[in-house]
Amino acid sequence: MPDPIPLKSDKPIAPASALLCSNMLAVASGKGGVGKTWFSITLCHALAKRGKHVLLFDGDLGLANVDIQLGLTPDRDLGGVIEGTTTLPGAVTNYAEGKFDVLAGRSGSGNLASLATQRLSDLRNDLIALARNYDQVVVDLGAGVERSVRQMAGPAAVTYVVLTDEPTSLTDAYAFIKLTRAANPQADLRVVVNMAANAGDGQKTYDTIRKASESFLNYSPPLAGIVRRDSKVRDAIRAQTSLLTRSPTSDAASDVEAIAQRLLAGGGVPT
Repeated sequence: MPDPIPLKSDKPIAPASALLCSNMLAVASGKGGVGKTWFSITLCHALAKRGKHVLLFDGDLGLANVDIQLGLTPDRDLGGVIEGTTTLPGAVTNYAEGKFDVLAGRSGSGNLASLATQRLSDLRNDLIALARNYDQVVVDLGAGVERSVRQMAGPAAVTYVVLTDEPTSLTDAYAFIKLTRAANPQADLRVVVNMAANAGDGQKTYDTIRKASESFLNYSPPLAGIVRRDSKVRDAIRAQTSLLTRSPTSDAASDVEAIAQRLLAGGGVPT
């Protein structure tokens, strides 16, 4: 059976190990619609509940929606940073309800999605500097496997790859894992199965991506956790609030809380 995602001939981004940021975590997905941004928000809230000083960086350049999901109307955002009208620290907004900070993007700003490589590197370096002020920085990456997405993920000590049981989600998540590992064989990638019918189905979904990675990449990404499908998630998004505020005892909230707890315990993966 051939590799489902042949590696393109374009040169991968060289890993910048000197830029590795031990308190930075990236959240990626091969495709949109898998709940990546919702997961990033909920994870930040769960970490903040545990007394951590947390920043959520909306790295979905051009299709930002963290502020929308949280009902925020920031005076300054990443667009202003790119335009030079504010600094990265100056664009930080506090999300008082969740007790964590947000650096919002600017939805619909195509110039951010097509940012020049050097400017994107500068932005990444500024974020690394800003991360020194926090216990944890969570970078909500854009969906897909574009070079800009992987470049923003580069400094993260850990990258959670969020996927569902949909074939396109699995295929695109595999592509992200393959390209990231090609650029940096030491990358710490961990799988989060979202919207699983139950723990058993979530395990089956994880086994599918694990087996593909083992067969074609000789790599087995560990399972960070399974988040069950939960109608309370849609309710929270519609209400533009965090699930941990609106429905803190729901199944999905409990699952993300468990992932946060394992992360802080040092292992990050279920036993």
